[in-house]
Amino acid sequence: MKKQFSVAIIALMVAGTAVAQKNDNQVVATVNGQSITKKQFEDYHLQNLKFVGQRKITKEVSLQDLINRQLGIQKAKKTGTDKDPTVVAKQEDILFHAQTSKDLENEFKKITVSDEDVKKYYNDNQEYRTAHILYRLRAEPTPKEVEQALLQSSEIYAALQKDPDSFAKLANKYSQTSAAPVGGDLGFQPPTRLAPEYFEAIKGQKVGFISKPVRTQMGIHVIKILGVKSFDQIDKNLYKKIIYDKKRDAMIENYFKNLAKGADIKTNPNLL
Repeated sequence: MKKQFSVAIIALMVAGTAVAQKNDNQVVATVNGQSITKKQFEDYHLQNLKFVGQRKITKEVSLQDLINRQLGIQKAKKTGTDKDPTVVAKQEDILFHAQTSKDLENEFKKITVSDEDVKKYYNDNQEYRTAHILYRLRAEPTPKEVEQALLQSSEIYAALQKDPDSFAKLANKYSQTSAAPVGGDLGFQPPTRLAPEYFEAIKGQKVGFISKPVRTQMGIHVIKILGVKSFDQIDKNLYKKIIYDKKRDAMIENYFKNLAKGADIKTNPNLL
């Protein structure tokens, strides 16, 4: 009897699932023969209700939205817009993010960051308050432009060796940044908000340190350390986020390394 009862329950469950699937596939509307199913409508309408705006969201409004969307898609295919390189690139970008999210989302959830992780990271990556004197360079400067910027910054560095206290005055006069009027002062910045070369030039140094000219993508800098935060002064949540991002980025890098192992990849460095 129990066995017969169990079989009956399973049969009802299967039948119920089949009915639900059938209902999902019911056609709410067609646009030039293209169906809009009940499930597509319900999913869209549910999302539509979450947005607060000027127009009142009814089922009829949501259905009209889907009809308009389908009309637009059909027009795009008819006129060849779906083949436009810009559109194709956006579609490929969506596919790229969708696939990586699908593969890595659950792995990201496993990432943990402890207080000890933060302390260990901060020991090697302190938060500095710096000022700088910057000679800007274009994205692709000529050798002559680089030489000139290096010469000017070297002269500034030599002057600062004789008079370190003149940094703010020289920054105000020569630095090519919006911070020049305040002596080049950038305030406190965590390492991730500084160019790698900039941070490496000051890493481990003390207040008052003045760097030799340092080149970054922005140009040539001469940097002075104005302050260093102790561990107790930092925003722990910010640093947990920094460490989380680093762990996530390492996971992504490893993911693509594994994908590349099974791929036929050829490059031509001479064209770079």
